[in-house]
Amino acid sequence: MTEIAPIALTIGEPGGIGPELAVKVWLRRTQDQIAPFCLLSPVSIVKHAITQSGSDVPLKVIDTIDEAASTFNHALPVLEVANITTDIVSGIASPRTASVVIESITKAVELATNGDACAVVTNPIQKSALYEAGFSHPGHTEFLAELAGPGTIPVMMLANSKLRVVPLTIHIALKDVPTQLTTELIVERCRITHQSLKDAFGVASPRIAIAGLNPHAGEDGAMGIEEQTIMRPAIEQLRGEGIDVSGPLPADTMFHEEARANYDVALCPYHDQALIPVKTLDFHGGVNVTLGLPFIRTSPDHGTALDIAGKGIARPDSLIAALKMAAEMATKRLATGA
Repeated sequence: MTEIAPIALTIGEPGGIGPELAVKVWLRRTQDQIAPFCLLSPVSIVKHAITQSGSDVPLKVIDTIDEAASTFNHALPVLEVANITTDIVSGIASPRTASVVIESITKAVELATNGDACAVVTNPIQKSALYEAGFSHPGHTEFLAELAGPGTIPVMMLANSKLRVVPLTIHIALKDVPTQLTTELIVERCRITHQSLKDAFGVASPRIAIAGLNPHAGEDGAMGIEEQTIMRPAIEQLRGEGIDVSGPLPADTMFHEEARANYDVALCPYHDQALIPVKTLDFHGGVNVTLGLPFIRTSPDHGTALDIAGKGIARPDSLIAALKMAAEMATKRLATGA
């Protein structure tokens, strides 16, 4: 069987827990059966993280990412990007390291696009520090979509061992959800999710469940009409295209064990409706997956955690899950030829 290429792991915010997590994950490479990855970072940042970890972690600077596979078992492979003279202070995000964060992401996407990396796994970024440096994108996902090229429509999926969810609207006020939720949006997101589950997750016939917006999924219009006027037309259109879609379903009965057995992914109208169940079921094992990109991208489902950076207490569980899921997706894509 053909081996997948190494994973490109970005450094994320240097003052956050990303560098520390990369070191911890490498130390658990055998225990957790982690596929080879290469860390894209200035060497100085990695050395700082190793010193803080108090562990004897050998580091090897490599010239090309394909060297990561042969290096990984005995040293942490680092493909150096950018170069900084700024001292890294754990717990403090600085706009002076913004160029490092951006170049690490840009290089990772380039490697994945060229096929030199099988996937991109991104450590968390601190948007406020990037904004101070002139970063013009709303967030990580939008920047990745721009790097991917025109026409790219990214879709956020949160996943763990028990549940996959896609929020149809994300970081907007709850009062704005009914106006942002459209039939066209639901159809678009479902199509992308359906194809991604086939290509990258090996689900031959994906089953998609859609949660209602209102209590009891509107109860036939008694508690809201969005299910009837927006959601049902989308579901009928998708079914007409041969996509297995159920709903709109009452969200309060969708996420217990028996209900989850009836679908492969749940699409939810608003942020918390999707994220509360997935984080409740497996808080530390959650992975953020961006569907709709021409390359695989996963990320740990947490932020930079500046409050605990440098203290040695950050848990690597979510980054481990993100790396393992990226490798699994890459293997599935290779098998399907997608």
